[in-house]
Amino acid sequence: MEDVSRPAGEVRRARYAVAAVFAVHGAVTGSFATRVPWIQDHAGLSAGRLGFALAFTALGASCAMPLAGRISHRFGSRTALRGLLALWTLSLVLPSLAPNLLTLCLGMFAYGAASGMADVVMNALGVEIERLLGKSIMSGLHGMWSTGALIGSAAGTLAAHLGSDARLHHLLAAAVLTVLGLLACAWVLDVQPAEDEEPPPRFALPPRSALLIGAVGFCAVFAEGASLDWSAVFLRDRLEGSPGLAAATTTGFMLTMAIARIAGDAVVNRFGAVRTVRAGGLLAGVGGLLVVLADRPPLAMTGFALMGLGIAVVVPLCFAAAGHSGPNPSQAIAGVATITYTSGLVAPSLIGGVAQATSLTVSFVVVTVLACALAAFAGVLRTAERGGGGEVSRRAAAVPGPPA
Repeated sequence: MEDVSRPAGEVRRARYAVAAVFAVHGAVTGSFATRVPWIQDHAGLSAGRLGFALAFTALGASCAMPLAGRISHRFGSRTALRGLLALWTLSLVLPSLAPNLLTLCLGMFAYGAASGMADVVMNALGVEIERLLGKSIMSGLHGMWSTGALIGSAAGTLAAHLGSDARLHHLLAAAVLTVLGLLACAWVLDVQPAEDEEPPPRFALPPRSALLIGAVGFCAVFAEGASLDWSAVFLRDRLEGSPGLAAATTTGFMLTMAIARIAGDAVVNRFGAVRTVRAGGLLAGVGGLLVVLADRPPLAMTGFALMGLGIAVVVPLCFAAAGHSGPNPSQAIAGVATITYTSGLVAPSLIGGVAQATSLTVSFVVVTVLACALAAFAGVLRTAERGGGGEVSRRAAAVPGPPA
C-alpha cells in the first residue's frame, strides 16, 4: 500500500464518507432481516430449510472475501468500493424473489458474496483512516453500520406492519441505497498500491495473529447473526407475536447495538478493550438467558436488546486489533473477517437445525453459551490494547492530520 501524507481536511472528509458507506451497508442488512418471515412464507420453507438457505449468505461471503484485496489492488480502494457497494445494495432484491429453496440458496450466496467483498474493503479503509487520525474510530464506524441497519429495519417494520410485498419493498430500498452509496464513495480515500507492490493472493489462509482474535469475533457474530435472522421468527412462532411486533424485536436489537457502538470508542478509551468485552459478554449472556426463559414477548424483546448492547463493540474491536496485530493489516483483517463470516455460516444452519430437532428456545441456549464465552476469552485482545493505540499514535505522528 502506498504510504503518503494526506491533508487533514481530506482525511476528515474521508472519515465521514466511509461512515456513510458503513450506514448504507447496514441499511441493506436491516432491510433484509425484518422481512425474513415473509421470505420464509413466500418460499414455503420450514425452520430447518430456512436455516440451510441462510447459511449460503456466509458461504458466499467466505468464498468471495479473499478476492476483495486483489480487486482493491487492481482498481484502487475508491473504485473497488464503489463497484462492490453497488453490487451489494442491488443484491438486496434477490432473496425476496426466490420462490423455493434452491433459488433462495442461490440468491443468498450472491447476496453474501457481495456483502463480504464490500465489507473487507470498507473495513480496511476504516483502519487506514484510524491510522492517519491516530485515535480509535472503528467502533463509531460500526455504530454507523448499526444506525443504517436500524433505519433499514425500521422501514422493514413499517412495511411488515402494512402487509406490503417484500419484493416491492426491497426493490425500492435497493434503488435508494445504491444512489446513496455511490454518492458516499466519491469522498472516500483512494488508496493505491505502491508501484513495486505485489498483488495479494487470490486465496490465503488467515495469518496466525488473526486466529485468536477471530475466535472472539466468531462468538460475537454467532450471537449477532442468530438474533438478526431469528429474533422475528422467535417472536412469531415461539411467543405468537404479530408480524409488526416480531419485526420490532429485530429493530430493538439493532437499536441497542447502534447506541453501544456509537458510544463504544469513548468506553474503550476509558476502560480498555478487555474490560469492555468482558462486561459486554456478561450482559449478552443475561440477555440470552431472558430470551430462553421468556414466556411473553416483552421479556424476549428485552433479552434481544440486552444481547445487542453486550456484543455491539466486539466485532469493531476485533477488526481494529487485527489491523494493528501484524505487518500486513489487510491480510489480517481479511483473516478475521473470514473467521467471523464462518460464524455467520454456522449460525443460521445450526439454529435452524436445533430448532427443527427440538425448539428455537434450545437454539438460543447455544447462543447464550457463546455470548458468555466472550467474557472468558476477552483477554486475547490485550496485546492489541497495549499496541493498538500507541502504535497508531506513533505512526500517525509522521502523517499530517487532526490531533488525536
